[in-house]
Amino acid sequence: MTGFEILSFPFATGGLPQEPAELLNWPVVYVLTGERHAYIGETHAAVSRMAQHLQITERRKNLRVARVIIDETFNKSACHDLESFLIKYVDGDQRFTLLNKNAGQTSYNYFNRDIYQSAHEQIFEALKAEGLFDGSIRDIENSDLFKFSPFKQLTDVQTAAVSNITEGLLEDLGDDRPSLSVIEGGPGTGKTVVVITLLKLLRDIQTVAEGEDILEEDIDGPYGDFFLSGYREALVGRRIGLVVPQQALRETLTRVFRRSAALREIEILTPWNVGKSDTRWDLLIVDEAHRLSQYAAQSFGGLVADFRTITTRLFGEMDPDITQLDWIRAQSDHQVLIVDEGQAVIPADLPAETIAQLTDEAARSGRRYLLESQLRVQAGGDYVDHIRRLLSGERVDPRTFDSYDLRFYDDPADMHASIREQNERTGLARLLAGFAWPHVSKKSGYESVRDITIGDFSVQWNRKLIDWVNSGTSIDEAGSIYTIQGYDLNTAGVIIGPDLVYREGRIRLDSSNYFDPRGKQRNNRLRNIQLAHDDIEKLVKNIYSVLLTRGILGTYIHVVDPALREHLRPHFPAAAPIKSRAGKD
Repeated sequence: MTGFEILSFPFATGGLPQEPAELLNWPVVYVLTGERHAYIGETHAAVSRMAQHLQITERRKNLRVARVIIDETFNKSACHDLESFLIKYVDGDQRFTLLNKNAGQTSYNYFNRDIYQSAHEQIFEALKAEGLFDGSIRDIENSDLFKFSPFKQLTDVQTAAVSNITEGLLEDLGDDRPSLSVIEGGPGTGKTVVVITLLKLLRDIQTVAEGEDILEEDIDGPYGDFFLSGYREALVGRRIGLVVPQQALRETLTRVFRRSAALREIEILTPWNVGKSDTRWDLLIVDEAHRLSQYAAQSFGGLVADFRTITTRLFGEMDPDITQLDWIRAQSDHQVLIVDEGQAVIPADLPAETIAQLTDEAARSGRRYLLESQLRVQAGGDYVDHIRRLLSGERVDPRTFDSYDLRFYDDPADMHASIREQNERTGLARLLAGFAWPHVSKKSGYESVRDITIGDFSVQWNRKLIDWVNSGTSIDEAGSIYTIQGYDLNTAGVIIGPDLVYREGRIRLDSSNYFDPRGKQRNNRLRNIQLAHDDIEKLVKNIYSVLLTRGILGTYIHVVDPALREHLRPHFPAAAPIKSRAGKD
């Protein structure tokens, strides 16, 4: 590349320049901005494309300035790549609400791609100097809005899943035929991003079907056919909702959706909202559906009575075998469920046999979709599989993960110091722990009480449940499963507490050191069910599996039980000693 230039001019009828020549006939990327909105595109005829945009009322009303990025070495592929880069970062920055329908196209390679991409940061900084960005690239990448953006570039497998689910849904909606679809995927396979992309696509198709003006480039890409007549009519007037059982993730997605022009009309619901509603939904999508609840003791006592009331209203009687999943199926014609049986973490979650029945039902109708590629952890799916097998008690050989910062610590204080260092370098490094200590500080108002004590090391549990990772005190605390499930970190420091021990040649649960009130409910008196010790043990191992697969760049581990520490030591590289910490030689 010989260098880029950014040309700025008013985005207004009669104000479009006719020179330089690159504005008339050359591949370029452009950014249209107003007070609160932005649109990003690529074209080989900038002036003609601006004139087309001015014909669309929403853009003519909300956009005021055009910026065209010109480089004499640009080609179509390089422009697609830059367009997608800018879409992701403008959307993640929060400065503007994007009016784009798609995320651009960058899934393919092209000649000299690395050279073109090396200029992306320079272009970002030039646009930031003109007021198009508030945050740095690192700040944006670490934000929830970036991680859960509807403009994320999907893998081929994810794209195929979104396309296949949409095609099946539109077919079933058009035929007025109830349907159940299931998306299965382990930690880090991008389940929530697939959900968000699917919802944005459905909403975009819906708005076009209901009369919104668009350009051809708005629907360019792998989903373009769904905007054509014959498909889109199936979504006219349909009521669509997203159910998120987990409070923390639900609050995060609510913030993300409010920032999206396409998604802000989507209802984000609790299972309780669905059960209590007097009106039905045409489609309900349930993220983390394995976290839907059975009839059991709830986090608040009054919810048990609500459970009975909802079940009786929907089914005519109080059947204790009815679950929140049954509410959702009773209150909607079509359901898309995102599941991972290995991430059920408390006894009230849907049992494994229910999830198996769902996946079998979806498979019989051709509506079961698998996400298998590991996208979070840089070590890949082999690491996730290794962790799950190791915790389950399978015999696995020690192995290395060269691209991953994996460390094993004998001293939790050293591990916490390393987490602090990583947080300075990359951001989003946090300490996590299993529920092997009671949350005493919550009752004391988080004064001087330390919940977790291991020798001379002590730390409090998370003060916040909602948005804990981004809270000002989180670097000094340990987050529980309820703060982190569904989220990414750059580096996770995981304390495996004394609730897991190594005895008689296997990894076992020591229930005397397990202090999650919801997790210890072995006896479901409401349904007269007694869970076995092994059932609780499996859920606790699921919790640690989730904690150990949060880190994108690395995972640091300290094990409290001495026997388990020695059992796991061969599987993880030893951390280098920290000599600079106060109190260390």
